[in-house]
Amino acid sequence: MKHLILTVAALAVALPATASAKGLGAEANYGRADGHWGTELGAGYAFNMAGFSLTPGAGVYVRDGDTKLYGRVEAAYTIPLSATIGAGVRFSGDNTRPYATLAMPIIPKLRAKANVGPKYYAVGLTLGY
Repeated sequence: MKHLILTVAALAVALPATASAKGLGAEANYGRADGHWGTELGAGYAFNMAGFSLTPGAGVYVRDGDTKLYGRVEAAYTIPLSATIGAGVRFSGDNTRPYATLAMPIIPKLRAKANVGPKYYAVGLTLGY
């Protein structure tokens, strides 16, 4: 429950900045990474061209009262008025994890998102991009 509250609070803080800035985005996810359950709070910038995007980003992984930095890069394609599908790589400490990603729009600029890969999976919300 504590992680869910952090996720909602992070999105509420990020809403004004990311909703108005083209290419900027924020994410709040809950999942399992580095062998622990926790919350990912991150931001990135999407470089878009003809439905394709390349999005580098970084953030903090909050777990068991501890925090750990992570970075990621995603390449994706957005089907107009539908899903965004792609692949990414997450870097955290000594771990590099490839993953598949799927995002579905909820309202403009807000999407539900899932990442799935070996020893890494997360679900959450993406705002902006």
